[in-house]
Amino acid sequence: MTGFSLNDLERIISERARSGDANSWTARLYASGMERAAKKLGEEAVETVIAAVRGDTGELVSESADLLYHWLVVLTVAGVPLSDVLQELQRRTGQSGIAEKASRNQG
Repeated sequence: MTGFSLNDLERIISERARSGDANSWTARLYASGMERAAKKLGEEAVETVIAAVRGDTGELVSESADLLYHWLVVLTVAGVPLSDVLQELQRRTGQSGIAEKASRNQG
């Protein structure tokens, strides 16, 4: 197990995004705005699904890494900290998934 975490990746993305470094993919993607960042997230999600359906474990690992990276870029562009998402996940663990989903469909 590695000591690297999503919190570490979020910090790195945030630093690079705001660096203005023309040689940084993160800085360029961040500067392109939400539409471009979200499109890349969608592309990576599809590639992750394809790898999973194919049963290609190596590709699934690689595409999952790309997916998490682009998801964190989207959160950064939106100004949403990872901690907000983790708090929501923690809140949801206090109830069954079926009950949680039903509560979202009401109102």
